[in-house]
Amino acid sequence: MAEVVTRGVGRVERAPDRAGLSVSYSAPAASRGAAIAELSRRVTPVEESLTAVGVQVRARRLSVNAAWENGRQVGCRAEQYYELRVDGLTLLEEVLGQLIAAEPATLHGPFWELADTTEAVREAQRHAVVDARRRAAGYAEALAARLGPLLRLTDGDAAEVAVGYGSAMPVPGGAGAWESVRDIRELNLAPQPVTVSATCTATWTLLD
Repeated sequence: MAEVVTRGVGRVERAPDRAGLSVSYSAPAASRGAAIAELSRRVTPVEESLTAVGVQVRARRLSVNAAWENGRQVGCRAEQYYELRVDGLTLLEEVLGQLIAAEPATLHGPFWELADTTEAVREAQRHAVVDARRRAAGYAEALAARLGPLLRLTDGDAAEVAVGYGSAMPVPGGAGAWESVRDIRELNLAPQPVTVSATCTATWTLLD
């Protein structure tokens, strides 16, 4: 009995319902203690904003390093890094406003995400099966045969979710440059679609 094996791919797009952000703050000073104290002062209002319902701190890291110039230590620098997840566009605008008000050293995002991918994955899987059958039917026709029943179906790689990337954040031009961002809406952070994909391998019989 002849067989044909085909691979199907299915993709769907969904509007995101949450976003990821990464942000860091930096404070230079003459000593480690002074650098940490200055960093603490700067991130205190940030920490308060992260207690809001709908904001999740996925990572928080502190680093303190010596600052060198021409082979000579000239002070120290303390840095605090955050990786955040925020639910909802309205809350995202509020959180971004508070993060920017504290003048971050770096800010990346938003990276658009789906809170629940179950429905999107299932639809992508349906598209993948339809694609695999369409390909098999094409081979059967090319061989002047009829496509028979499905023998085996193997799931491909785990369903992939392609994160939608928002518009790039403005690059500060120096101390106080973040102050030029008076309204978060000026950043044009329209949500970008999130793509969910699935693959499968199907084995079909070929009938005379």
